[in-house]
Amino acid sequence: MPHLPMDSPDSVRSLPARRSVLGAMAATAAAPALLGLSSPASAAPATPAAKPRALPGGGDLGPNVIVFDPSTSGIQAKLDEVFRQQESAQFGTGRYALLFKPGTYNGLNAQLGFYTSIAGLGLSPDDTAINGDVTVDAGWFNGNATQNFWRSAENLALTPVSGTNRWAVAQAAPFRRMHVKGGLNLAPTGYGWASGGYIADSRIDGSVGPYSQQQWYTRDSSVGGWVNAVWNMVFSGVQGAPAQSFPNPPYTTLDTTPVSREKPFLYLNGSEYRVFLPERRTNARGTTWGSGTPRGTSLPLTQFYVAKPGVTAATLNAALTQGLHLLLTPGIYHLDQPIQVNRAGTVVLGLGYATLIPDNGVTALRTADVDGVRLAGFLIDAGPVNSSTLLEVGPTGASANHSANPTTVQDVFIRIGGAGAGKATTSMVINSRGTIIDHTWVWRADHGTGVGWETNRADYGIRVNGDDVLATGLFVEHFNKYDVQWYGQRGRTIFFQNEKAYDAPNQAAIQNGNVKGYAAYKVADSVTTHEGWGLGSYCYYNVDPTIVQHNGFAAPNTPGVKFHDLLVVSLGGQGQYEHVVNETGAPTSGTSTVPSTVVSYP
Repeated sequence: MPHLPMDSPDSVRSLPARRSVLGAMAATAAAPALLGLSSPASAAPATPAAKPRALPGGGDLGPNVIVFDPSTSGIQAKLDEVFRQQESAQFGTGRYALLFKPGTYNGLNAQLGFYTSIAGLGLSPDDTAINGDVTVDAGWFNGNATQNFWRSAENLALTPVSGTNRWAVAQAAPFRRMHVKGGLNLAPTGYGWASGGYIADSRIDGSVGPYSQQQWYTRDSSVGGWVNAVWNMVFSGVQGAPAQSFPNPPYTTLDTTPVSREKPFLYLNGSEYRVFLPERRTNARGTTWGSGTPRGTSLPLTQFYVAKPGVTAATLNAALTQGLHLLLTPGIYHLDQPIQVNRAGTVVLGLGYATLIPDNGVTALRTADVDGVRLAGFLIDAGPVNSSTLLEVGPTGASANHSANPTTVQDVFIRIGGAGAGKATTSMVINSRGTIIDHTWVWRADHGTGVGWETNRADYGIRVNGDDVLATGLFVEHFNKYDVQWYGQRGRTIFFQNEKAYDAPNQAAIQNGNVKGYAAYKVADSVTTHEGWGLGSYCYYNVDPTIVQHNGFAAPNTPGVKFHDLLVVSLGGQGQYEHVVNETGAPTSGTSTVPSTVVSYP
């Protein structure tokens, strides 16, 4: 890539994505035992068998949660050791959480590789101060940041050595509850390709420079400025955000976020680990912690079953039945039955990209139609036997109104293929009314192992059946048919990023009746009220560049179904769109990778 000067952000606007094309080139597992046995007939009358032994709450966090305090020796060496292992391990099995106790740390540069999370253990980001950097760059991939997936930073205050921290990430790499006492650069060294990310509940005192980042979503935060935009920069509830100006420059700005509730997080109260549960906010703007202690409740770790890799689904369900929450420590969990969440207010929190794999075609996790479930911080990896679904929020037909205390799905990521052949008909199904999907990446892999049009077959990404569902930060890519199907009433999406499946072999393979291709985002004909802001769909049909996609978005043409700031892009002319939404919007053409946009629909 040519070097682009720092003061020339506009020069990066025409960079194509081609993320995956370049990538292709270049505890105990036993169930609790019964304590009693029935006596033989000749013996005295038997006493009732004892109940299964209660599973313990709390306990240590396992070997892949590494906890530092300011007096720990060799912190930098340990950070470097983990990074060397994880830097290019895109489909590896290593999982790590790097946790810093409150205090001040000097001279650190925490470089983050795959499946690595870094977080402070204070109630406020400012409780844990690093005079140094938390860095994501793309040296492992020759300066291309479009595959910097599956890593996170949370709950820290950074004073960058150079004045600007580098966070050059792609999908599934949240930046939450961070305070950067300086600027934030979202591009890799050399301004190579970068394909989008997510910031929430953070304060960046200086300016954010996306440079080559093609799209980005920032929610309920504060920024000192924003340097440029490429295709689709979306803000809701962000103090200091640029004014609404889509498509030139392509900023979509909402003054507030209609409903939000921040992700649960682990913290220390003295020497006791607890999990903080932030409260629900309406019409939110700015961070939850800027005025001091955030509002919400907390639970002691003793109310969590601290799961380790190797535990069975039966034991996880026994813990839930017992009334415990789940803390999934870093590692890979194989499931032969669904994790079933039935109790209102249950928390399932993963650390270090804990990964659930359904081995025999089961659904990985299901919830009942109850209030206030919080699912956060884990990855679901489809198994080799086709699952009809991988995550179900609420049962089919769920109808209870959870608007006052919704279920939240936050930093829950789904992958089909890449680490090995996997299949799922529909990845995520949302049945519960009022659910908030706050940052997800649902990805049918287009590179790695176990990848092919039928090898990792996955027809649908997300299906929303429940009413009043809100999605803030929706990334869904490469499904064989519809990426998103929305059947519920009064749904809302703020920011959507999509790529259609690269590997479609020909036009016939994606034909949808008389329609050329399946829309990336389909609102059902029965829906009368729906609204979306800042939605983009891109195509790169490199197997057959003659493929034509009729539109990126399809919806009933009715006044209650509204879209704001839509775009479709043909990456380098590999396939084309005829329209943006329904029959509206100019076709893409040529090889220039220029978006076709619609500001308002209908």
